[in-house]
Amino acid sequence: MKNKVLEVVELFAGVGGFRLGLEKNNYRVIWSNQWEPSTKTQHASIVYEARFGSENHSNEDITTVPTNNIPDCDVLCAGFPCQDYSVATTLNNSKGLKGKKGVLWWSIHRILEEKENKPKYLFLENVDRLLKSPVNQRGRDFAIMLQSLNKLGYIVEWRVINAAEYGMPQRRRRVFILGYHKSTKLYEQLYSKNKLTCLTKSGVFAKSFPVEVENTLSLPSFELKKDITVISNTFNINGKDSPFQNTGIMINGIVNTLKTMPYYKGKHTVLGDVLQNEEEVDSLFYISKEDQRRWEYLKDAKSYERISKDGHKYIYSEGGMNYPDALDKPSRTIITGEGGKSPSRFKHVIQTEKGLRRLTPVELERLNMFPDNHTKGEGITDSRRAFFMGNALVVGVVDRLSKELYNQIYKYEDSSI
Repeated sequence: MKNKVLEVVELFAGVGGFRLGLEKNNYRVIWSNQWEPSTKTQHASIVYEARFGSENHSNEDITTVPTNNIPDCDVLCAGFPCQDYSVATTLNNSKGLKGKKGVLWWSIHRILEEKENKPKYLFLENVDRLLKSPVNQRGRDFAIMLQSLNKLGYIVEWRVINAAEYGMPQRRRRVFILGYHKSTKLYEQLYSKNKLTCLTKSGVFAKSFPVEVENTLSLPSFELKKDITVISNTFNINGKDSPFQNTGIMINGIVNTLKTMPYYKGKHTVLGDVLQNEEEVDSLFYISKEDQRRWEYLKDAKSYERISKDGHKYIYSEGGMNYPDALDKPSRTIITGEGGKSPSRFKHVIQTEKGLRRLTPVELERLNMFPDNHTKGEGITDSRRAFFMGNALVVGVVDRLSKELYNQIYKYEDSSI
């Protein structure tokens, strides 16, 4: 087992952030899918194929790909979109569930449900908003996910991780989700272990991203309704807060969840560490004196009166943004609108010896811990490259999690996994 390669299916692959982290640690992607429904030219898929090859890569709408076209695997990974996961109805004449049309979580569910040999492990990523959406039923969407995975035979563990709190160069907070199928020894270990110890000391998340806990005497828990349609219709109706904290585990429909704080004493990488040499930076990234006043206005705090559609007057306020961005701290979160020279409240601006400028595509790649020029290609604009990084994950997080997951699989599984 020590050198066994774990086979991976990668869904919603983007430009390959998951793959970059996984393939450092005895994982091999055997099939991938990337499809962007809103664009005619499939830019992300073009970049993915340029970096990893076109063999066993699918550039089709995943909702139309038959499950039997997707190979069996050890690990299924996906950075899937955050959407409304409500269940429209159960299907009377099948085993499945019918969710809202176009909601991509149900494509993952469909694949897992229809696979006779289900993936042994799941490795998923989403925005942390998933734990508290929608507004009128805080946590309902995540509860639906958890119970649907429970019915498919998985223990599910999760953690909200801010990459910068563990020494990485960007303040990017995402929820990472690991699933362990009942056919595995790791499932058996988790089922029998103390849940608090697992979440804070011995589990994959705890080992790769250590935490502190204020109260170690108890671990709050609650049971999910068995009927997913009941969860969809009744979970936490009008609840002010989500019951899901930033750390938790679900076993057999029982949720244990608590708030943890990061514990990290290592080196920190900051924005200034990822900058290119100024001679490498095109003049297009520098802000002209004529535009600086507009940038300053957008970054400044402001408050003014607005009128709503129904004629109601209200005061709209915005806090001030750092301008320029601090070079001695991790960067703010990259957003999809980071590219382009037009002034913006949310784009990064740094002060250099040559003047104020925006971040380059290479610098944005470095903030997500991608190789330099990973997204460069014919017909791929700088704005598109920035868009990719606004959608991407921090590769270093996947690297550390996948390494510890492999270690624990090696620790508990026999050579026939």
